[in-house]
Amino acid sequence: MLRIGLFLLTNLAVIIVASITLQLLGVEHYLQGSGLNLTSLLIFCAIFGFSGSLISLFISKWMAKRSTGTKIIEQPSTPEERWLVETTRELAEKAGIGMPEVGIFPAQESNAFATGWNRNNALVAVSQGLLQRFNRDEARAVIAHEIGHVANGDMITLSLIQGVVNTFVMFFARIIGHTVDRAVFKTERGHGIGFYVVTFIAEMVLAVLASIIVMKFSRYREYRADVAGANLADRGAMIGALNRLLAEQKAQMPSSMPDTMHAFGISSGFKQNFAKLFASHPPLEDRIRALQQNMS
Repeated sequence: MLRIGLFLLTNLAVIIVASITLQLLGVEHYLQGSGLNLTSLLIFCAIFGFSGSLISLFISKWMAKRSTGTKIIEQPSTPEERWLVETTRELAEKAGIGMPEVGIFPAQESNAFATGWNRNNALVAVSQGLLQRFNRDEARAVIAHEIGHVANGDMITLSLIQGVVNTFVMFFARIIGHTVDRAVFKTERGHGIGFYVVTFIAEMVLAVLASIIVMKFSRYREYRADVAGANLADRGAMIGALNRLLAEQKAQMPSSMPDTMHAFGISSGFKQNFAKLFASHPPLEDRIRALQQNMS
């Protein structure tokens, strides 16, 4: 129920922000008589396309805390929490970023994530299961991996790519819908039902194809974060952490992390064949191999 509420609130915020922005810019409707005003259409699509991704970015910390049940460590009360905060501070200073918020989320699988719109005001969280099963060097490497995401500005870059993709999916879907509505359904003025049906179908198809681009970048950023983790912590420890994740993956340990957060975790499960195109993370074997090759 909480996730549905967050989804509805995000979409309501997108509509409000986009509507106000369109009014302030004085953008006229993109339909003019029997033709399209492509400039107005592109602005319209860009505002809606970027509103969703940027609003999600700005509230990412708030949503992550609530969707994962992350407990922020305000004042360390155990040696484990003290170690986690001190290690994060050390790695953040080494990476040249501000001290992130540090948290633990109640999940038995080994995972961790970083999020936030500002590299100097991010959130780094690890699962309780990871802290219980990983040794300190491996856990430190995982934290360094997440710090690498923050230092590389991956959350911001991914949001901007998603905004561009959203814009052009909406733009081309409406051009396709308009063309089919005129050529096939013979609508002369305004838009008929054909426009809305075809636009909806075109958006679904184009969104699936465009997600391949977004996921390709997401997989690329994982390799970069692995390298950052190896440089900030220790290459052997980073490989050890990935090997431990691989062993748990092969044991098919269930994941309780929300689907919306998988792209931010250090591990997101295994994909095969065609599904690899839509995976947010490369196979762990490939990530281990890439680090091993960098060692030689």
